[in-house]
Amino acid sequence: MKKQLLIALALVLGAFSAKAFTLDTLKVATTHLETPGDIIVVTPDAAKANPAMHFPTVYILHGYDGNYRTWLDITSPDLPRLADEYNMIFVFPDGRDSWYFDAPADPNLQMESYFTKDLVPFVDKHYPTLATPNQRAITGLSMGGHGALWLALRHPDIWGNAGSMSGGVDIRPFPKSWKLPQRLGDKESNPQVWEDHTVINLVPRAKDAGVNITFDCGSDDFFYDVNNNLHRALLEAGVPHDYTSRPGNHSHKYWRNSILYHLLFFSRNFNKD
Repeated sequence: MKKQLLIALALVLGAFSAKAFTLDTLKVATTHLETPGDIIVVTPDAAKANPAMHFPTVYILHGYDGNYRTWLDITSPDLPRLADEYNMIFVFPDGRDSWYFDAPADPNLQMESYFTKDLVPFVDKHYPTLATPNQRAITGLSMGGHGALWLALRHPDIWGNAGSMSGGVDIRPFPKSWKLPQRLGDKESNPQVWEDHTVINLVPRAKDAGVNITFDCGSDDFFYDVNNNLHRALLEAGVPHDYTSRPGNHSHKYWRNSILYHLLFFSRNFNKD
């Protein structure tokens, strides 16, 4: 009897271990960066079970001094497992400290063009995505929060859903930080370039863009004030959005919690369609 129970337990454990997401590490060819872009793609187990199924996609961006593995280091293995729970494809790109725009001061770092012209078409070609804006989302932490809102508000034909966690949503108060002068030029000499490359100045676009927006910031975060300012600007412009402030700072602990709210927000919007 004991032997039979052990065999049955082994079969059950084997069944659970066999049901799992797929994680691919790839390079994406591009002429917009100096070298091909590194990405990780997580595909839910349901894609193996039913090859005819297609899935919504969430692009998840890292912050300054991070890379395409950062989110896995922060959350591993919990975040990839959520691809199975929500039946979503996750894409983790390498942002190369770019702030996710086409850098006016660096012709070899045209990250926005890479995302829109190379990365998204590559993912849609090689994975079973639902290739419509309302079934795509983009979010990120810190620099990646700026990047996610920047890309979605400028390209609502690609991303219909966007989020930001502890995002640097207004770069103007930080003229010497995080390689921004190398990307935009010195702020004093290039004030209009800085005005043109900060997310908060995209608020006038946001109402017509129709993007579903969620963002949050910890009350002890150095980006807390700029996130509150973005919230007020969106309210004044009459742009629907979700904004949350919780206790917390600029930390892995905060982002491990925050990403759960973003995925829930995206899932609800995906399921509307």
